[in-house]
Amino acid sequence: MRGCAIIAAYNEEKTIGPIVRKIRSKGLDCVVIDDGSFDGTKQIAEREGAHVIFHSKNIGKGASLRDGFKYILDRNYDYAIAMDGDGQHNPDEIDDFLKAFGEDDNQFILGNRMWNPIGMPLIRRLTNRFMSFLISLIAHQNLPDSQCGFRLIKSNVLKNVVLTTNKYEIESEMLIKAARAGFKIKSIPIKSIYKGKKSYIRPLADTFRFIAFILKTGLR
Repeated sequence: MRGCAIIAAYNEEKTIGPIVRKIRSKGLDCVVIDDGSFDGTKQIAEREGAHVIFHSKNIGKGASLRDGFKYILDRNYDYAIAMDGDGQHNPDEIDDFLKAFGEDDNQFILGNRMWNPIGMPLIRRLTNRFMSFLISLIAHQNLPDSQCGFRLIKSNVLKNVVLTTNKYEIESEMLIKAARAGFKIKSIPIKSIYKGKKSYIRPLADTFRFIAFILKTGLR
């Protein structure tokens, strides 16, 4: 089966190269959506063998992932592996996703850092648990780390789920709509990696955006 990793990136020149290199070493294709970076992210990703979709300005992770998923479907890949380009997802753990993918015909596999969230800032830990509690209720599935961006998604899921959000709420939208479409979401443990890198997530603002999204979409 053909798979492709999708990385939404913004100013990740320090980390993107080794990530793409490791992905390619596993026999996977890789597409990087450079969301308006003004550093060398695009050039480094291309040098390491990734296909790059470049946004002339920063429009958000959700919009970037939607471009990546369109790329997956247009080229008839069997599955996508979504991950971040800032080093907080270990590409060696792709093997764990592929193993879970081969068991019981799993079609949506979600990383779970909350089993041991070592190093995760307290505010992120609290907001994540709150969001995951709500998403689990709405999806009628146990989703302990709903905000984890490290995921394997079979193309069949992408064909049956229409995503519309442009920012970080896409992580929640994807889970809710996949669950409502009848897909079982399996969680697997992954490492929590935090190295003091600046995060573009704004806990309060993004939590309010999440709540607005839930009120608009999740409670329908």
